[in-house]
Amino acid sequence: MRVDPGPLTWAAVVHAWHLDLVCATVIVLLVCAYAWCYRRARNGEQPVGPAQAGCFGVGIVLWALATLSVIGTYAYALFWVRALQVLLLLYVVPFFLAQGKPVTVVRNALGPAGRDRVDHLLASRLARVLAHPLTTSLAMLATPWLLYLTPWYTAALESEWIGAPTRVLLVVIGFGYFYARLQADLVPRRYSQLISLLISVGETLGDGVLGLVIWQGSLIATPYYSSLQRTWGPDPRLDQTIGAGVLWILGDVVGLPFVLLLMRALSRDEKAHAVAVDAELDTAEAAESESAVPSALWWENDPQLRERFRRG
Repeated sequence: MRVDPGPLTWAAVVHAWHLDLVCATVIVLLVCAYAWCYRRARNGEQPVGPAQAGCFGVGIVLWALATLSVIGTYAYALFWVRALQVLLLLYVVPFFLAQGKPVTVVRNALGPAGRDRVDHLLASRLARVLAHPLTTSLAMLATPWLLYLTPWYTAALESEWIGAPTRVLLVVIGFGYFYARLQADLVPRRYSQLISLLISVGETLGDGVLGLVIWQGSLIATPYYSSLQRTWGPDPRLDQTIGAGVLWILGDVVGLPFVLLLMRALSRDEKAHAVAVDAELDTAEAAESESAVPSALWWENDPQLRERFRRG
């Protein structure tokens, strides 16, 4: 049974740390694996620069803060802090991890045989289906609805056997989403960013509806929060209202960099497409000029006869 950690004060922000053994283990393993691969892949075919490695590091730090700091402690006591944790794990942390290009780093760290296996895996039908923008977007859109509107939410609070895998799963789903949508890393197949922008419109509507449902709907996990007997902080209704705002409004704010990157990628794709079209047109014109049909009068192709007939 969870224990009330006490009022959320500035002192608690500094001193309240939470031991999330599962996330801590995953974080350490990822850091070690990425650092080892990055060191070996610096001279690879597709080097990943310090900026991308820094993005990966930012994602790791935010993951640690979301699970091991005061956020991880008070996520069990306040609805809005749990909403902040979900937002970080599902949207913010995976965004930075995907910018780190981990697939490219791993591939470049392997030998020729290992690279061939990675390429073969990326070319498989299963990888194309799983990494399709529509597949990952549906998973991203459905996850918050299932988490908040089913017994999953309460179960993740009451049992670490469910809560710990849930936190890791949120990062995995979010990473798949940004991996397939941003296409900054090696992907099974590249799609037009116009598709991603259209999907983003539908996602914005879906997130807004979920925010309204949480805001105006019935209280979530009431028996669990009542059992804490918390006497400080916002009441359950205000707590859930703040949480709805975190998911809805703050979620849109942190999503702005993602939309800007999509628009920049779309502009880059359009320029590359225009260059390719111009090159094709130039090639077609050159081929047409080389294969121009000669004159029907055979003597016009002979210089001497052509001059003689012109004098005449």
